[in-house]
Amino acid sequence: MRADIVSGKTFPDYVLPDHTRTPRRLSALQGVGDPMLVVLIRGFFCPKDRQQLQGLTAFHAELVVGTCHLVVITTDDWHTTNNLRQQLGAHYPFLYDEKKMVRDDLDIEEYTDTRHRPMIPHTVLLGPGLRVHRIWNGYYYWGRPSTAELHAELRELTRSIRPDWDLSDPDLKRRWDAGDKKPFYPYGSKSMEQVMKEMAGAVDQYAGAADAHGAGTAKGD
Repeated sequence: MRADIVSGKTFPDYVLPDHTRTPRRLSALQGVGDPMLVVLIRGFFCPKDRQQLQGLTAFHAELVVGTCHLVVITTDDWHTTNNLRQQLGAHYPFLYDEKKMVRDDLDIEEYTDTRHRPMIPHTVLLGPGLRVHRIWNGYYYWGRPSTAELHAELRELTRSIRPDWDLSDPDLKRRWDAGDKKPFYPYGSKSMEQVMKEMAGAVDQYAGAADAHGAGTAKGD
């Protein structure tokens, strides 16, 4: 992967069409203050991708209550992308990149597959603001994180971004009693209505379509 895409750096804010052909911006799908898991796959033809996504689809309910968003990016076309998503019974966004712009921008072409020329599969865990927390290279299946590994990494990441992780801190109690909700999630950053929309996967209501200027592009602003 590109040398500048490492832990602590910012992941590109790609704009790509989703399974409804609506252009979506990664930062809008992530929202404010939440982690996001971005899964880059070869496509429907790859049994390793399908196996990984089966596990993530079962794990998705935990991601929802843990306020971590999940997005898949594939190099399939729109029709094939929908077939995969429907067969999985997935309720999270799939973005498709037929022109393989993400593959080229990140420099992750799988040159050993001379037929499909897909992306080398990667799983990327992002902190708020698309900040890279950890990257897994999934060229071999065992390079991909298990859901147990993701649970552990999300515990570490969430502890680092949520000041109210331990409510036993007396300073937190004083701030709450004084009406200072800033350290408390989500009370200090978003309304419960917004949280419920995000948890329900109502993407059009909280993320909306990306502006036409960025639609279909792989590079961030």
